[in-house]
Amino acid sequence: MTVNEVKGRGEQKGITLQFRGGKMGVDLLPKIEIFLVVKDDDVDAVVETITQNARTGRYGDGKIFILPVENLVVMQHCL
Repeated sequence: MTVNEVKGRGEQKGITLQFRGGKMGVDLLPKIEIFLVVKDDDVDAVVETITQNARTGRYGDGKIFILPVENLVVMQHCL
């Protein structure tokens, strides 16, 4: 699993903030990006867990992409 703090924009179209007496449009909003690699047999359970526990019901809840992992290269720790 890898978790990244990212910025992006989707259906919510950004926000407007009040800053030092002026309005400022913010097109990119802070988001969390999570990468998981799981066994094929676990995909449905992982998707169910995410959708039941991470959904707020508001724009910006995100998307789940399910892609095959065709190759893996393991980098060995070298001293």
